[in-house]
Amino acid sequence: MEKLIFATGNENKMKEIRMILADAGYEILSMKEAGIDADIVEDGTTFEENAIIKAKAIRELCGCLVLADDSGLEIDYLNKEPGIYSSRYMGEDTSYDLKNQNLISRLEGVPDEKRTARFVCAIAAAFPDGRIETRRGTIEGRIAYEPAGENGFGYDPIFYVPEFGKTTAELSPEEKNEVSHRGRALRMIREVL
Repeated sequence: MEKLIFATGNENKMKEIRMILADAGYEILSMKEAGIDADIVEDGTTFEENAIIKAKAIRELCGCLVLADDSGLEIDYLNKEPGIYSSRYMGEDTSYDLKNQNLISRLEGVPDEKRTARFVCAIAAAFPDGRIETRRGTIEGRIAYEPAGENGFGYDPIFYVPEFGKTTAELSPEEKNEVSHRGRALRMIREVL
């Protein structure tokens, strides 16, 4: 089976990726599982640019097919913050409990209709022949008034999806993969694989 390296060290993300790409016909390895230790500077100005930077950097090291994503939360009322800085928001070592509380408190008094937000995921595929393909998936919702749910990770406990009446952290993994930004982007990129 052909190897595909996904440029991440995030185990939660790897679980989602393996579920969604289970039938793609590749052995999917994280950087750690592939024995790759690289410190990549993500200095792009868009989710797509950062995904491409990561995918190309890892392809240079392994010469094989590499997928990389850059994803984050955009809150309209906060000028699309934290955006491409979602993982580094308030510092890389800051817990998501603190990040989530900070965002909720910054939206104090803001009514439902102005709490609109989306998760964005751009995935880049860097092929051994030098070709690059990107796809973007999004899920629209709004910021909850308090965290809820034990599933998911990151900003999931504060991202409320009106069509389900719950946060993405309250969705089952199957429900989340069906509607999530990463699920949508992965299904689109699977078409080009």
